[in-house]
Amino acid sequence: MSVEVAAPEQPQATPTRLRPREWAKRNLFSTWYNSVLTLVFGGALLWGTVALLRWVFFEADWEIIRVNLLLFLMGRFPRDQLWRPWVATGLIAVLIGVVAGVARATAVDRTAESGLPAPRPITPQGWARRFWPVIVLVGVLLALTRTWIPAALTVGCIGAGVAAYAVGLKLPAVIRRWTWLIALALLVGIYLVLSGGGVGWEQWGGLHLNLFLTVAGILFAFPIGVLLALARRSTLPVVRTIAVGYIEFIRGVPLITLLFMAAFALGFLIPVNLRPGQVTRALIAITAFEAAYIAEIVRGGLQSVRRGQVEASQALGLPAWKTTRLIVLPQALRAVIPAMVGQFISLFKDTSLVTIIGLTDVLRVSTLATTQPDFLGRGLDVITLTFIALIFWTGAYTMSREARRLEKRLGVGER
Repeated sequence: MSVEVAAPEQPQATPTRLRPREWAKRNLFSTWYNSVLTLVFGGALLWGTVALLRWVFFEADWEIIRVNLLLFLMGRFPRDQLWRPWVATGLIAVLIGVVAGVARATAVDRTAESGLPAPRPITPQGWARRFWPVIVLVGVLLALTRTWIPAALTVGCIGAGVAAYAVGLKLPAVIRRWTWLIALALLVGIYLVLSGGGVGWEQWGGLHLNLFLTVAGILFAFPIGVLLALARRSTLPVVRTIAVGYIEFIRGVPLITLLFMAAFALGFLIPVNLRPGQVTRALIAITAFEAAYIAEIVRGGLQSVRRGQVEASQALGLPAWKTTRLIVLPQALRAVIPAMVGQFISLFKDTSLVTIIGLTDVLRVSTLATTQPDFLGRGLDVITLTFIALIFWTGAYTMSREARRLEKRLGVGER
């Protein structure tokens, strides 16, 4: 009686990194028609790049940006109160540094407890590769300034962030559990610094206003959207009907319509002494609009969670709210990271619509700058709009890269 013995599996060869010449030969010049396409499109790309660089560095007149740089960034923010945005920027750097340091220290502790090797620290070169669009934009802004003070303040803010990162790494585990409280205190401090001295939202403008509407819109719309998604799946008919009605109505109305309603109709529904300003009204419209779309994104994630997950938690005796918080929502939100970040990017770009209701965002500043007596009739719209496009592209591309990095770490799309 013979016994068949399975042949041992051959070890798979690890992929080797191709040299640039070998990579080009395999991917760009593998056949004659691929070679022709590579030469044609490569030549067109080279020509376009050279033409763009020649226009940027030799032909374009950037004086309109240099003269109005503060207007593009801060709008009509009181010039004697400009120290407030710089202090707020320093606090934001501290907030980011502390959170990043705590996250790094927590990751190291968890890998040590699991017996796994500690994650590799991010080198300065790694940070540069990760945030090179932001670095380029900051370099462009500093190159357009007329004094050394903004550069010195920028270096100071970066130093504060690095110091906060080092502090976050050294915090004890007991204190790291309360990082959210530290972050909340810093956020309150940032708001108080920016809004102190009688400088309210209505005096904000430029890129400052766009960033505020983006961040505030995300912070307010995300929890509302999650609650709407849960309400739409509720077994209570009244709750489900209200959620469905709200989501379908808001998704059927353009954002510009909601902005007009908030700017001109909202005042009739609120007493005179309680009527909010135009920035607050715009924020209400943006939050209402984004919450409906976030609700549908989250609902899609909730539907992707297998029924067996819920049944297993019920078998363990977990109540419904714990099942939702600990089992269902983490898996649902992990699955919808690409769609969620796409919605946040859309929100960032949609903030430019507030110029239609008279707010001085960065897009409206472009019109104000080109209609100044010194620049009127010179056809400088292409200059200002190119500068604004660089700002929006930097924000959108950075958000997209960070989302892909988060997806890779969480293994989104992998089994």
